[in-house]
Amino acid sequence: MSLDLSLIRKQFPSLNRPDVFFDNPGGTQIAKQSLDRINKYLIECNANHGGAFATSIASDLVLDESRRAMADFYNAPSSEEIVFGNNMTTLTLHISRSISRDWNEGDEIVVTRLDHDANVTPWVLAAQDRGVKVNWVDFDVEDGTLKLDDLQKALDRKPRLLAVGYASNSLGTINPIEKIIKMAHAAGTLVYVDAVQYAPHGPIDVQKLDCDFLISSAYKFFGTHAGILYGKHVLLENLFAYKVRPATNSLPGKFETGTQNHEGIAGVLGAIEYFEWIGKEFGESYIEGLKEKGYQGRRLELKKGMTAIRAYEFELGRALLSTLEAVPGLRIYGLTDVRRLEDRVATFSFRLKDMNPRVIAEKLAQEGIYVWDGNYYAINITERLGLEDNGGMLRVGAAHYNTLEEVARLGKALQKIAG
Repeated sequence: MSLDLSLIRKQFPSLNRPDVFFDNPGGTQIAKQSLDRINKYLIECNANHGGAFATSIASDLVLDESRRAMADFYNAPSSEEIVFGNNMTTLTLHISRSISRDWNEGDEIVVTRLDHDANVTPWVLAAQDRGVKVNWVDFDVEDGTLKLDDLQKALDRKPRLLAVGYASNSLGTINPIEKIIKMAHAAGTLVYVDAVQYAPHGPIDVQKLDCDFLISSAYKFFGTHAGILYGKHVLLENLFAYKVRPATNSLPGKFETGTQNHEGIAGVLGAIEYFEWIGKEFGESYIEGLKEKGYQGRRLELKKGMTAIRAYEFELGRALLSTLEAVPGLRIYGLTDVRRLEDRVATFSFRLKDMNPRVIAEKLAQEGIYVWDGNYYAINITERLGLEDNGGMLRVGAAHYNTLEEVARLGKALQKIAG
């Protein structure tokens, strides 16, 4: 195993309880490094931005360091390309107004049925406001993968923007995002990537991807409730910002409306420090390949850490797939080919016989196993699969602090429920 789970789990105070957290795609448990940063901020430098006094100056230093840390996590060229907000949904609704401001009637955009609604409806609403046509790209209902031929047809129409997810929060599919971005750019199309589901599971490199925008939420990667947007400097610089008059016109502050959640942003720094710790503790075997790619300092440690997490989660994904497939009457939606585990994260959605997913979730909760049921805001998926009107699906999502023993415990509970 690539990680020492006893040491990993000590970094999460909430894991002291006997329950099993497989609700991770809806929000992970918080690392103590993030908790420590929150407490330290509130005790030592709880102040508003831009003051001449000590606590305000100290506060700004923490927020600046958080921004640099997220630039390192994304491998962004500059911390000025990092914008903080309440969450991915709020930030996307906000930035969609700026991006769509120069759309014209008759223009087109592209969204996918594989995406979380936070990367669909903001763009659909913006399109409605501007008289812009929305083209939808479907996914294969058999394996949960995006139909790239359909995407190419949509891109041939030279749309203004493509909104696409890095990984599905419902089916676990990892999209070939670098390939998709190249396809879009060849058509002159901007790409807005929702990386919320992918961020806890593997390394992100916005420079290698060449994405125009990418966004995630820290509460999905062991931190606080905060959204973090990356945008190419030239794009953010030229976009109109909806803001109040006294706010700065400079990046990135012009997109950070009002007073931010300072302690939450400090907590984001703690989450990044946790990943850095993983890199130092468990990532040494990955160092050579990453050094060759030019990563240094904290960026190198983060990539080592995320690569180690990804390697361990292959084991978790394989175990979950095998365990779920052994339950009588259980049907997994999405990729089930063990040879294609690299094309998914360890998030599995399924139905068990004709049972309502909510009933199963309640039975599992009684066993101390926490999972989600319903559509998880990826409503286009449950609608496309014909499951929206009968409870959606049950979702089990592993994070790197989960153990193989917990997977086995889940299997026994589902076997019991299945009868």
